[in-house]
Amino acid sequence: MRTKILSLIAIVTMSFALNAQIDRSKMPKPGPDPVVKLGDAEKFSLKNGMTVIMVENHKLPRVSANLTIDNKPVFEGEIAGVSSMMGSLLGRGTTTISKDDFNEKVDYLGANVNFSSRGAFASSLKRYFPEVLALMADGVKNSQFTQEEFDKEVKVTLDGIKSGEKSVTNIARRVESALTYGKGHPFGEFITKASVNNIRLEDVKTFYNTYYKPNNGYLIIEGDINPKEIKKLVKKLFNDWTKGTIPSQDIPKPTNVSTTEINFVNMPNAVQSEIAIVNNIDLRLGDKDYYAALLANQILGGGGTARLFQNLREDKAYTYGSYSSVRQSRDAAIFKATASVRNMVTDSAVVELQKEITRIRYQKVSAEELKNVKEEYIGSFVMDVQKPRTAANYALNIARYNLPEDFYANYIQNINAVTIEDVQNAAIKYFKGDKARIVITGKGIEVLKNLEKGDYVIKYFDKEGNPSEKPAMTMPIPEGMTAEKVVNKYIEAIGGKEKVMAVKTVMMVSNATIQGTPLLMTMKASSPNKTSQVISVMGTVFQKAVFDGENGYEESRGQRREMEGDALEKAKSGNALFEDLGYTAGELVRIEPLEGKNAIVLKHLDKEVFYDMATGLKVKAVETIKAPNGKEVKVPTTFSDYKAVNGILFPHAIGQKSGPMDLNFTMSEIKINEGVTDEDFK
Repeated sequence: MRTKILSLIAIVTMSFALNAQIDRSKMPKPGPDPVVKLGDAEKFSLKNGMTVIMVENHKLPRVSANLTIDNKPVFEGEIAGVSSMMGSLLGRGTTTISKDDFNEKVDYLGANVNFSSRGAFASSLKRYFPEVLALMADGVKNSQFTQEEFDKEVKVTLDGIKSGEKSVTNIARRVESALTYGKGHPFGEFITKASVNNIRLEDVKTFYNTYYKPNNGYLIIEGDINPKEIKKLVKKLFNDWTKGTIPSQDIPKPTNVSTTEINFVNMPNAVQSEIAIVNNIDLRLGDKDYYAALLANQILGGGGTARLFQNLREDKAYTYGSYSSVRQSRDAAIFKATASVRNMVTDSAVVELQKEITRIRYQKVSAEELKNVKEEYIGSFVMDVQKPRTAANYALNIARYNLPEDFYANYIQNINAVTIEDVQNAAIKYFKGDKARIVITGKGIEVLKNLEKGDYVIKYFDKEGNPSEKPAMTMPIPEGMTAEKVVNKYIEAIGGKEKVMAVKTVMMVSNATIQGTPLLMTMKASSPNKTSQVISVMGTVFQKAVFDGENGYEESRGQRREMEGDALEKAKSGNALFEDLGYTAGELVRIEPLEGKNAIVLKHLDKEVFYDMATGLKVKAVETIKAPNGKEVKVPTTFSDYKAVNGILFPHAIGQKSGPMDLNFTMSEIKINEGVTDEDFK
């Protein structure tokens, strides 16, 4: 026992002695860069020209196949959308199996098989992979394009176009591409209702027979495989896929503007502005300054620690995020910096975006910034190379871009070799803030006045990317029109004053979802000004607000706050049932286009209310409130889908934007003069 105790004392003493030799006041020296060990990729080619890349990975009993058809971009012109339609129709039945049997078989095998205009993908357990790859090959080679499926796809495509016409983001990206690349470039054209209606089934078949060929095909097979068996299987399934002569097109080279300008797209329904500062560049994977361009972009706008994010979000609070990207391409590369900002700060956001682009071009980045982004890139790269599919994707890039075989083996070395001077040179070369398009899609009536005070020429474009006139900033209020007349027209539109005044109580139940979680909102009101609003989440009361005519309170997450001050006085003076009755003392400020119709805007205290000029119905309200940080925030609410309840029209769809979230409430129940008691306001 004594010997054991002495041995323990000796071990402890040695431990203290070793610790005493470590100087903890100094940062430990970094170890050597990790050695990149990529998985081995075996390659072979079929007689039809298709290249096959195989990567073994036996960690899981799964196998995947990814087919990439690496054609040059194709300009589709009057039948824009024919390629995507062809990709959607692939695999919907072949010469050997019906669509339903195909899908049933894939489901039965627990597999995943899908197709696109640029290739196909399949994955499954190892034991089923030969059968699953055969299904994919069948879809690739023998798809039947039937009139029935074509007609279905046309309808789906047209519905998608229609629904996207009101999306500010969709329109912004569409016009941005059209202006950046040009409408005559494959990357600049877009699908329209007219182009879809021009497409015929024969166009789809012709496109497939012309461009969907193995000549430029790369088939990556990765997973728990035996290369010899896979090689035999692939030859059996794909050798009979006939190659063809793929036509080439003369594609115009995109050009930048000679001097930076604003390209403005007016979207009257925009509650925020989409900003993109974009210019064309000439950058390809493997170029000498490719690594410097990556690091320069990462410092500028590559994430939450980058300059754009720190400036526009963390410092200025203009947006929820601002980023930049540098996209290499063999055909048309671009640099882009973006932000989605509140209307009132659109001009300021442009100034800050340009300021950061100019700063990284003409002021050298710090050694600390460069060190940090290098570590970030290297860390991500080291994590990626451990993923089974990475070796296959890298092998594909080497083949597609004709890169040296050791391109990725030297990746870390090349990243580390980038200097501060290299970063600045890359920024000057690729981030052309002085020859860029500033594409802004937003609400002209709210943002143009301040944008016009800046230094840039403003050119106007419609939603199709065509030059247009400056949008009307104001429309005159009709002579003799007053707030009282607008309110009276609204009251008549919803059912008339007699019916409205007969309402003593109202109960409304509505539903919404927030990030997939269902919300239930129950609102009750009693004449003249008693109100109750309860929001429940999954059956639990999340928020509650009650006013009994004299006093009120708000309750959230167990915390109760009494109503006081201006909020209390406002509640006392308001009309709980039909608040518009109190707007007769308001001011008519303008007539504004809204969703293709004209709305007259009535301002009352801190709220602007929009009434449809034709119907008289209320369609929108924008209330200015103070956020907890003291800043003023505009909260828009939309009203639509009016339906009669006891002869009075109520909106059954109410939408509200709260920060980055859109809340869309749908009325499930409305009761008039029933379902409400005094107990509801305690």
